[in-house]
Amino acid sequence: MTGTYPIGTPGQPWGDLEKAAWLSKQVRHRSYSADVLSEIERLRARFDVHQYGRLEYPPDRYALFALRNRDWREDLPVVLVTGGVHGYETSGVHGALRFADKHAADYDGRCNILIAPCVCPWGYERIHRWTPHAIDPNRSFKPGTTVEECAALMRLVAPLTVLVHLDLHETTDTDESEFGPALAARDGKPHKPGTIPDGFYLVDDTVSPQPEFHAAIIAAVEKVTHIAPSDRKGKMIDTDTVGAGVIRYPFHELGLCAGVTSAKYRTTTEVYPDSPRTNPEECNEAQAVAVCAAIDFALAHP
Repeated sequence: MTGTYPIGTPGQPWGDLEKAAWLSKQVRHRSYSADVLSEIERLRARFDVHQYGRLEYPPDRYALFALRNRDWREDLPVVLVTGGVHGYETSGVHGALRFADKHAADYDGRCNILIAPCVCPWGYERIHRWTPHAIDPNRSFKPGTTVEECAALMRLVAPLTVLVHLDLHETTDTDESEFGPALAARDGKPHKPGTIPDGFYLVDDTVSPQPEFHAAIIAAVEKVTHIAPSDRKGKMIDTDTVGAGVIRYPFHELGLCAGVTSAKYRTTTEVYPDSPRTNPEECNEAQAVAVCAAIDFALAHP
C-alpha cells in the first residue's frame, strides 16, 4: 500500500470512529476451530489440555488453550512455548503445534513443557497483527494490561518458575504493505518504510542477553532454513545485529511476550515465509527446531 492510509486523517491519531471503520473492514479468512482446536484435540491423548481464558468478541467467542506434559514434576525446569501472539504469523502457531506433536516427548522426564500455540485467535482468523480493538498484543504484556489475550497468558504463567521461553513469530511482506502503514495512521504519525530481513532471525533481551544461547539456536536452524543477513549498516529492522541473525530489544520495557516471565533463556523467533528461498513447511520446521535447540542448550547449561 502506498500513499495515505485509507482510514483516518494524516497527523491525527485514531478515535473510536476510525477504529470502528477499521474493524468493519476485517474479514475472517480461516478457522481457528478447524486449524488449531482440531490439532489440540488430536494432541489431547498425549497432553493435559488446559483452558486458560475465553475471549468475547460478539458474535465470536474464543477459548484459549494450553498443552502441558502429563508427567509434570515440580522438581523439573519449565519450558514455555508461545505462538500466535500476532495471529497472522502462521508458523508461530503451527510451529508450536509441530513441536508438541513431533518433539515434546523427547524431553519427557527432563523438563516440564507448557505450550500456548495460539494466543490471539481473532487475529489468526483474520490474518491480522492486532486485536479487534486495534491494539498490538505484543506491546501489551505489562502489569495491569487491559488486553485480555495478554492478561490471560500472564495469569497462566504467573505461578511458574520458567527456565526457557520461546515466543514464535514471523515477519511478512504485509508488515510493510499493511501493518506498518496502519500503525502509523492509528498513531497519527508518518509511515517510515523499512526492509524486511530475508530469513530466520532471533530477538534477544537487551537487559539480560544470552549470546551463546542464541548462537546455538541459529546453528541448529541454519540446517533447516537460511538465516537473515545484516544490511549494509550491520542492522536488521533498523536495529544493530549482535551476532549472526540476532538483534536485541528491551523485552519488559516494550511489553513483549518474550518478557512475560523472568526465564534465564528467552527469545523471540522470526521467520520470513514470503521469501522465495523457503516455504510454509520449512518455516514450521524451523520454529520447531528452534525450540528443540533452545531446550537442549538450556538443559546443558542450567
